[in-house]
This record gives sequence, C-alpha cells and structure tokens, in this order.
Amino acid sequence: MDALGVAIRFALYLDLMAAFGLAAFGVLSLRGSERGTALPLRPVMVDAGALGIVLSVLGLLVMAAAMAGVPLTAIDRGTVTMLVTETAAGAAWIVRMAALALVVLVPMMGWKRPGWALSVIALAGGVAIATLAWTGHGEMDDGAIGWLHLCADIAHLIAAGVWIGALLGLSMLVMRRASRIDASHLALSHRALEGFSITGTVMVVVIVVSGLINSWLLVGLAGMRVIGDSLYGQLLVAKVMVFVAMIGLASVNRYLLTPALEAAIDQGNHARAIGALRRSLGLETACAVAVLGIVAWLGTLEPIASAAGSS
Repeated sequence: MDALGVAIRFALYLDLMAAFGLAAFGVLSLRGSERGTALPLRPVMVDAGALGIVLSVLGLLVMAAAMAGVPLTAIDRGTVTMLVTETAAGAAWIVRMAALALVVLVPMMGWKRPGWALSVIALAGGVAIATLAWTGHGEMDDGAIGWLHLCADIAHLIAAGVWIGALLGLSMLVMRRASRIDASHLALSHRALEGFSITGTVMVVVIVVSGLINSWLLVGLAGMRVIGDSLYGQLLVAKVMVFVAMIGLASVNRYLLTPALEAAIDQGNHARAIGALRRSLGLETACAVAVLGIVAWLGTLEPIASAAGSS
C-alpha cells in the first residue's frame, strides 16, 4: 500500500505540473497564434486533465484505505464519504476535481482563442497543484505557523510547476524533427529559451526561500545535526543535491547554450547547437522527474522535527 501510494503521488505531481506548467509556458513564452500552432498543447491539456482526475480518484481511495487500516479492496463508501466531507484533504480533493474538469473542458470547447484558454487552464492547473499541499506535511501545523507552512508549500509547488512546464515546453521545441525546423521555429525556440531566463531566476528564488521555510518547520536546527540518520533526512539531502544539479544545468543553458544557438543561427549551422540543448534539457528534465519522485516519497514519511518531538 505504501509503494502504491508513493507511485500515485508521483504520477499526480508529474501530471499536474505538466498540465499547469505547459499552460503557463504557453502564456508566458508564446505569442498570438503560436499558442495554437507551435506546440500540441490542446491534446496535452485534455489528456493531462483527464489523467489527473483518474489519479486523484485512485489517490483518494488509497488514502481512505490507509485511514481505515484495510486493504484497498476492502474500503467502504462510508470511509470515503467521511474523508471527502469531513477533512481538509477531502475539501482540497473536491476543489482539485473541479479545477481539473476545467483543464479538460476548456481546450475542448474554447480553443478558438488559445491565449484565453491557456490562461484559464493555467489558473485552474495552479489551483489543482495548490491542493496537493493538503495531501502532505503542509497541514501538519496549526495557527499562524500552519498558514505559513501551507503558503510556503503552495509557493514551492507553483514555482516548481512553472519551471517543469518550461522544461517540457522548451524540450518539445528543440526536439522537433530536423525536417520541421525552419528559420521561424529556430527564432521562436531561441526567444523562448532567452525569455525564460528571468522567469526561471524568479522561480529558483521562490523555490529556495519556500524550501528553507519548509526545512525550518520539518527539520529544525536541531534536526540538521542528525539529518543523515533517518530515511527522511537522506532523501531530503538527495533532493537538494539533484536540485543543485538542475540549477547548474539551467545556468549552462542560459549562459552558454542559448548564446551558442543564437550564434549558430546567424552562421546558418544550428544542428550542433540544437543537439547540445537537447542533451542539456533532457538531463535537466530527468533531474526534475527525480526530484518529484523524492518529493512523493518524502510526503509519506515522518519529518525529522515530528520524530524528535515525539521521542
């Protein structure tokens, strides 16, 4: 049951961040008609929203089984109803399902204005991601500290979603078949790469600040001395190390590979520059997926601060 719960949480994190992040990428990095033609965003939004609904239902059932202490096949309607109607996690689940319904319906019904559609999807996707804060450690504290923890968690999730969506969008641009890469697509790819540098920097700052707040609440100063003694601490260290690798790869993209692409476009020989960007963005995306896997696992473990308080 624990492994299934982690797998569903991981898939849900990845799916919701793809839906929200790609919609945000379309709003922030694409212009006008590009939002409807540069990338296959419409089918991606529909599929991601539908998958998010399925994964949310499965996650609710796993949560209900864990709460009742029974196998997944033995849960009853009363337990599920109680979870949905009487808990904060259940209320968040209802909000998420409504938001994901918009993610599915808007591209199906309103794609004649893709800019407007992507803005609505990004808003709905952001709400869906924010509800994940109620499925982990974000609701473990009360009062002002509890609200600080929830807000830090939500900011962390939103910023990560913007970054991951940009990685997916940029990867889809540079990994287009060579026969379909013309001058206009190269110009779009370079503009998107260069334009995301400022947004990406802001997202890194938000992730670092919110991460420090969460670490203070979940680990504490005393916990830092014994951080390597528990699985939670080891995974947290691994997450930080992978995140640092992502920052390094992002810096290479911004300061080396993006200028190299511009120079290659001017020289009329872009193949090598595109290949380097494909490899770098692929590695950065793999790191992002690894971070999400670690986060999904961490959410099922007892934080160091809680363990110290109960001992």
